[in-house]
Amino acid sequence: MRIGRRVRLLAGVLTLALASGCGGVRVEPGASSAQPSSDRTVRIAVNPWVGYEASAGVITYLLEKKLGYTVEKKELAEQVSWEGFEKGDVDVVVENWGHEELKKTFIQDRKVAVEAGSTGNKGVIGWYIPKWMADKYPDITDYRNLNKYASLFRTSESGQKGQLLFGDPSYVSNEDALIKNLRLNLKVVVAGSEAALIESATQAQRQRRPLLFYFWDPHWLFSRVDLVRIALPPHTEGCDADPEKVACDYAELDLDKIVSRRFADGGGRAYQLVKNFSWTNEAQNAVADDIANNGMSVEDASRKWVEANESVWSAWIPR
Repeated sequence: MRIGRRVRLLAGVLTLALASGCGGVRVEPGASSAQPSSDRTVRIAVNPWVGYEASAGVITYLLEKKLGYTVEKKELAEQVSWEGFEKGDVDVVVENWGHEELKKTFIQDRKVAVEAGSTGNKGVIGWYIPKWMADKYPDITDYRNLNKYASLFRTSESGQKGQLLFGDPSYVSNEDALIKNLRLNLKVVVAGSEAALIESATQAQRQRRPLLFYFWDPHWLFSRVDLVRIALPPHTEGCDADPEKVACDYAELDLDKIVSRRFADGGGRAYQLVKNFSWTNEAQNAVADDIANNGMSVEDASRKWVEANESVWSAWIPR
């Protein structure tokens, strides 16, 4: 989505892995580093949010149109994407939201992946309300006052507690721990997808309907709907180390790229382009907005941005 880090539920991972069509020969831990990539195909994982699609789309367009590679996109949940490094099914994870536990497993311990630098995007996760609520109830943005307003957020799904709306059920978060440890009269209700969160936020603004929900930036929604973030206890180093004891806000993340060691060792110009890729939240939001709202395909939105921003991407092309 995205605790000082964004993580995802492991529930359903095996099902997702099978459904993704990830086949190939099983690579034993650490073995991929000895098998450099020798073909012209780049395998990019695509995680389920539109900002990721935007970044992956621009990288794909440049790899194919400027460097002559073939790109295979694989729609995968985050955990499954990292497993693909070991299997040989994934070369690139374009946007990693922290995931220190996955870095330890796949980079430090199994040595099948490496960091490939920042995307340039700053990632922030938090709890949000529509701006009209903050205007009407000025003290609602302090978490310590949420219980006073919990009844405003009640739904049939949340019962006598206020609803905190969540997104894709594959996301993992600290919401349950935050509610418990901050003694909030709230209940997490899963909307089912990023699209469902967006629709709920849009309706809450248009219809002046109370809504408290989990969301993240960068995202194009902030340019279309006025949202205000709830102030949770400030994040400090290590405050989210124990998932059961989390009682602090999310950290701002410097989002980064992760690639297979195989790709880093033998990916040539494709690897260099991925490593060089770095843009702003505003740039990602512009491409994502075209995909989500302006009826453009990922390729067309990527082409539009590339044609208008040669001065930016030309620096990413290896010489």
